Amino acid sequence: MNLEKRVNAFAELGKFLNQFSQEKIEKQDNIKHNDLFFDGFKHQLKLAQEHNGWFTNKNVLFAIEGWSNQLNYNNINKWLKKYNFNTIDSKKVAIIMAGNIPLVGFHDFLSVLISGHQVLVKQSSNDKHLLPFLAKYLEHIEPWFKNKIAFTEEKLEGFDAVIATGSDNTARYFEYYFKDKPSIIRKNRNSVAVLSGNETKETLESLSEDIFRYYGLGCRNVSKLFVPKEYDFKGFFEAVYKWHPIINQAKYANNYDYNKAVYLMSEFEMLENGFLMIKEDLSYASPIATLFYEYYDSKEQLKEKLKIDKDKIQCIVASGFMDSEITFGETQRPELWNYADDIDTIEFLLKI
Repeated sequence: MNLEKRVNAFAELGKFLNQFSQEKIEKQDNIKHNDLFFDGFKHQLKLAQEHNGWFTNKNVLFAIEGWSNQLNYNNINKWLKKYNFNTIDSKKVAIIMAGNIPLVGFHDFLSVLISGHQVLVKQSSNDKHLLPFLAKYLEHIEPWFKNKIAFTEEKLEGFDAVIATGSDNTARYFEYYFKDKPSIIRKNRNSVAVLSGNETKETLESLSEDIFRYYGLGCRNVSKLFVPKEYDFKGFFEAVYKWHPIINQAKYANNYDYNKAVYLMSEFEMLENGFLMIKEDLSYASPIATLFYEYYDSKEQLKEKLKIDKDKIQCIVASGFMDSEITFGETQRPELWNYADDIDTIEFLLKI
């Protein structure tokens, strides 16, 4: 099947997903195979939420909205126009997916199939309902996919290359186990925000989306702030207060209470507002319901530090700080060409 047909199939999937948004779930006309799949996907949404307490209705639908916005004919072609798919030799690519946020492995799944390869997916037990259903939809849209998509819960076998996402600990295992295969191995990363102290309330409200979306569980979530000396956190706390209902989520509240108790017993200094704690810390990975911060003396010194630590950082949120920065509020809305860890997945897939 040629590239155009693969692009069209994913664009049709985007139209299907467009029926499911935070504002409403509404069946639309002229969606292919809708009578067969619409109600079934509603059921899968329910199962995903029941299976994983972090996958609330809002967060699952937010993820689906993001993919429905990305999966259209013009956008996919814009992403792919710089690549040459004419000489591709189809291989079987295994994907080991994380399960921290809904459909977190979808970009790898899309990249493998859009490149013309076969995909063998090993899902996380935390996120196992949505992707197999969407794969079935793709197979109905374009029967070519029927022999190109497989899911397994067993040991991975018979593959030519692998894309694996996990923790720093599992990455060491992956690197050993897959040492003889072409691979992309992703480790722990976190995102940071650089504040000048002159941000408006609106900017800080946008930043709160980067912090709290998906309860801070994604690698693109901001887990640490870099702030100038004598930074006043009062305005920050006022701006993020709109997220205070997050404490009503039991799993989040349990983490908040536990981490607060640990900090108090350890006599750590921290600020808190009833749903978020902020603590001065050199680490990048902060616990749930906690945001770390670190003071900087000059932007040039901070740039050098972030350059040294680039393998620990997924996104840098800032305004006028550096060329590769991300706008406040946009970390969880990546484009198709915003690759995880800055590793070009399509380029990798074209070379295996």
